Amino acid sequence: MKHALQALWAIVLRELLKFGRQYGRLLSAIVRPLLWLAVFAAGFRNVFGVAIVEPYDTYIPYDVYIAPGLIGMVLLFNGMQSSLAMVYDREMGLMRLLLTAPLPRPWILFAKLCATAVLSLAQAAVFVLVAALLGTSLPVFGPQTPMVLLAAVSAALMLGALGLLLSVHVKQLENFAGTMNFVIFPMYFMSSALYPLWKLEESGAEWVFRIAQFNPFTHAVEWIRFAMYGKDPGLSPWIVLGTLALCFAVASWGYDPQRGFGALTKRGGPA
Repeated sequence: MKHALQALWAIVLRELLKFGRQYGRLLSAIVRPLLWLAVFAAGFRNVFGVAIVEPYDTYIPYDVYIAPGLIGMVLLFNGMQSSLAMVYDREMGLMRLLLTAPLPRPWILFAKLCATAVLSLAQAAVFVLVAALLGTSLPVFGPQTPMVLLAAVSAALMLGALGLLLSVHVKQLENFAGTMNFVIFPMYFMSSALYPLWKLEESGAEWVFRIAQFNPFTHAVEWIRFAMYGKDPGLSPWIVLGTLALCFAVASWGYDPQRGFGALTKRGGPA
């Protein structure tokens, strides 16, 4: 157990130190959602009304509504960026070296997943602070803080596990951008991050509404949103945790040398 915890700490610390040298990565992670908050939300503040629906007890401005979705955006983009780092490490041979450690392979992958979640949560915390400076204060501090932390940690782990799963199937860095376009944007835009689900149904976009209902990112955002106001998120936690377990289990299976990960070497691919 001591050896396993040392490995976990070493992997998390490595990712933190690497991230600390990548100032542009933190800047891009914060600027992207802030542009949505300062520009997109400002343009729709008086056009897109948000009715009094759960978890809100009163009418709210649009920037308050999309703020949990923008937190989800930070977690989503960092989770996907972690899969890019995994593909890069695999091509450079670092992942194969890491997986030869005398520890269970799922534990090594879990350590990578924890490192991704820590980075995601740190970036989300910076976004919340900067958003508060811009006038969009969120109820993240108070009796509901443990619920908010649980929701954010679970969402970060789920999206990191999804990135881990994608890194099994993305064979080369050149294919990463195209793959992400079919993952990031559909997950984000076909969710409740920018508009309530009832608005989609009301507007007649039935197929978008149905996809958004089954989108795990929707439930990650809704769990965070409901946790901020101390309300019951329904089935969202179970869907998020179930998706986390499924993605991590399949990724661990794919990184087995006898299957997806080892098959690259047998075919002459990057080690």
